[in-house]
Amino acid sequence: MAVRDWPAWTRRSEGDRCLRPGGFGIRQQSRDLSRRCGGPGPGLDVSAHQTSINWVKVHSSGAQFAYVKATEGISITNARFASEYNGSYRAGLIRGAYHFAHPNTSSGAAQARYFVAHGGGWSADGRTLPGALDVESNPHGPTCYGLSRSAMVTWIAGFAATYHALTSRWPVIYTSRTWWTECTGGYAGFATRDPLWVARYAASPGALPAGWALLHLLAVRVQGHLPR
Repeated sequence: MAVRDWPAWTRRSEGDRCLRPGGFGIRQQSRDLSRRCGGPGPGLDVSAHQTSINWVKVHSSGAQFAYVKATEGISITNARFASEYNGSYRAGLIRGAYHFAHPNTSSGAAQARYFVAHGGGWSADGRTLPGALDVESNPHGPTCYGLSRSAMVTWIAGFAATYHALTSRWPVIYTSRTWWTECTGGYAGFATRDPLWVARYAASPGALPAGWALLHLLAVRVQGHLPR
C-alpha cells in the first residue's frame, strides 16, 4: 500500500449515522478524535516506501491517526517501522501497525505471530489501534495466491484467532469487496468481530464486503503529501 488518507468519519454502509472509535479499543472520551460525527479524523497509511516523515507537521495539519506497515509474510520487516510508529505516537497521533499477508508462503497463525513479534501488538493506552491484516490481490502472482476460497477463509481465520490470542484484540481487516468476493466467496463470518477497512478510491464506500454492515475505515486516496 502507498500513502493513503481517510475522511473524518466512519459510517454505516448506507451512510445514515456515524460510529465512535470505541470499537477499536480507543477511549470514547478521546476528544481530539471527536471531529464530525464523533469519529476519528483523517489519518494515513505509511508503507515501507516513504522516507522520513515530520510527524509534528503531519499532526498540526490535521491528521489524527496513522497505520504503519510492520511486516510481510514471516521474513520481511519494514526498516523504518520503529521510527515512524514511535514518531507518530510522540507527535500526538493515534497509531496502529499492519501486516501484508502472504497466504501462499506460511500459515495465518505463523504470520500473526511474526507480526506481533515485530511491532504489531496492541496496548491499552488509549492511543494504539489493533493491528491490521492487509489481505488483497497478490502483486506477484495469482490474485488469490493459489488458494481455494475455503483455504483462504481458513488462512484468515488462523491469523485472526492467533492475533486475538496474543493481544486480546481482533485484527482490523483491510480488503476490497472485489477481492473478498473472488477469494473468499463472499464469506461473512468475520464481520461480527473484525473491524473493516475498505480500499475504495471514491467519495463513498459503496457496497461493503459480505457480512459487514459497518465501515470503520475508508481509504479514499492512493497518494498524498506528507510534510517532511
